[in-house]
Amino acid sequence: MTQLPSAVSVRESGTGTPLVLLHAFPLNASMWSAQLDGLPGTTGHEARVLAPDQRGFGGTELGTGEPSLDAVADDVALLLDAAGIERAVIGGLSMGGYVALAFARRHPRRLAGLLLANTKATADTDTARANRERIAGAVLARDSVRLLLDERMAAGQLGPDSGHLVDRVQGMIAAASPAAVAWAQRAMAARPQTLDVLAGVRVPTAVVAGERDGLIPLEEAELMVRARPDAELTVIPGVGHLSALEAPEEFDAAVRRLLARVTR
Repeated sequence: MTQLPSAVSVRESGTGTPLVLLHAFPLNASMWSAQLDGLPGTTGHEARVLAPDQRGFGGTELGTGEPSLDAVADDVALLLDAAGIERAVIGGLSMGGYVALAFARRHPRRLAGLLLANTKATADTDTARANRERIAGAVLARDSVRLLLDERMAAGQLGPDSGHLVDRVQGMIAAASPAAVAWAQRAMAARPQTLDVLAGVRVPTAVVAGERDGLIPLEEAELMVRARPDAELTVIPGVGHLSALEAPEEFDAAVRRLLARVTR
């Protein structure tokens, strides 16, 4: 197993069922502010929410090693060790979902539940991998993530009714380092398909999708549910790729249903 980067940033709230939330690319753990506030419940005992900044993002150092989502999944296991948690519900949105699936493959005995939001279990196409490498090369060559803003990544991640969130998402994108963006793009490009991993999961599972997600179509969510037939699928109307930001009440309701199944 890899070692945690020397500097790791984690936001935490609540005291209940451990729930790790893994952020989207190229954002950071601040995207989970509504979940950190709401999911522990009014007494704080419904969930213990941990939202780490993944390697290179937010306050977490990139560390060393070749780009690999397996390394990020191992970071999560080490984070659980540091927090004194044996098993947790692991949830991720988009890139965070890829990491959650890598965690399920590498650390299945530490999984109490699985939340997959606006993500997919299929591997990248050749075209998608080439585009990731284009972005990785460009941000490193320019030592800037301006390309992501110029290509209107924030607007592309959001649904048509979520324009009020563009500035917030652009701020998170602008704060990302070129090295982290390139590393994460190459790590995502190298990930395998994980439908077989999902089929072998033996814990309560929830899949959340945005009806208007322009990056990952609803068909990918349906494919995951076919692989894991007892998974609960929630499709949030009118929402794009960042469902937890765009519709926090509906997103949190899906998470609470999952937590109830875990503690049943």
